[in-house]
Amino acid sequence: MAESAPTGGEAIGVKDRSPAWRLSCFDELPSTSDLCLQKVEEGEEDGFAALAIRQTRPRGSRGRIWSDPGDSLALSALMRPSPVEQKQPGAWAFIAALAFHEALANGRHSSRLRIKWPNDIVLDGRKMAGILVEAGAGTWPWVVIGFGANLAASPVIPGRKLACLAECAPFCEPRSVGERVLASLTHWRGVFEAEGFPAIRSAWLARSLPVGTPLVVNGGGHYSEGRFAGIGEAGELLLDCNGKVERVITGEVLYGDPEVNALEAGRAAGH
Repeated sequence: MAESAPTGGEAIGVKDRSPAWRLSCFDELPSTSDLCLQKVEEGEEDGFAALAIRQTRPRGSRGRIWSDPGDSLALSALMRPSPVEQKQPGAWAFIAALAFHEALANGRHSSRLRIKWPNDIVLDGRKMAGILVEAGAGTWPWVVIGFGANLAASPVIPGRKLACLAECAPFCEPRSVGERVLASLTHWRGVFEAEGFPAIRSAWLARSLPVGTPLVVNGGGHYSEGRFAGIGEAGELLLDCNGKVERVITGEVLYGDPEVNALEAGRAAGH
C-alpha cells in the first residue's frame, strides 16, 4: 500500500460544515471502504475520506466486485451522523446520489446523466457509477459511503452495457472528481439538516430517470415489470404496474431493457 506523499491526510476546506474533510490519497488499496471501516474501529471522527488510484479488492453493492478499467474513481467517506441524520438512515443513499450526480455533472445540465434508484448513476441508460452505503449504530453511530465511477473508460463485462464520464465530458483525474464529491456531500448533508427529506426527495426526482420510464425490478428472484412512478416519502421505489402502484423497498432495477435505452437515447438527442 503506497500513499501519495503530497496528498495523505490533506484537509479540504469546505465552508458549509465543520470539520473539513481529511482526504488521504493512495496509489493502491485493497478497498477504500475497508480502510474507512478500519478507521471506524479506531475511533476516527466525522470527515475522514480515502481515495485510491487502484483497488485490489473493491466491493460493490449486493456483494459484487467493482470492476476497475483504470483511471477510475474509488473514494470512500466516513461520517458520524448527527441526531437529525440518525432519525432517517434511509436518506443516506439519496444524499450520496445527489452529491455524486452533482460532482460528475460538474455544473453541466444534461438529460443524459441520471440517477437510478437506489444508488446508481447512469449515462444514456448505461451504468457509469455506483454507491455503496454501510452503517452501524451503537454509542457512536457511523456511515461509510463508497463512490465508484468509470472516468476514462468502461470495463467490458459480458451481458452488460456500461458507460464512462469521458463520453460526455472532458476527462477529469480522480482526485478532482473526489474533491467535488466531498464538497457536494457536505452541501446535501446541510440541506437535509435544514429542510429534511422532502427537499432531498424533490432534488433527487429532478435528476432521476424520467417518470414513466419502463423498468424491470428484481426483488430476490421475483421480477416486476412496470413504469417508474417516483419515490415515496420514505424513499421506496414506486412502480406503476398496469395502473397498480407497487412500493419496492429493496431490489435491483434492471436498465438493460431496449425501451429504456431508446428513451434515454432520444432524450440525449433532444427528442
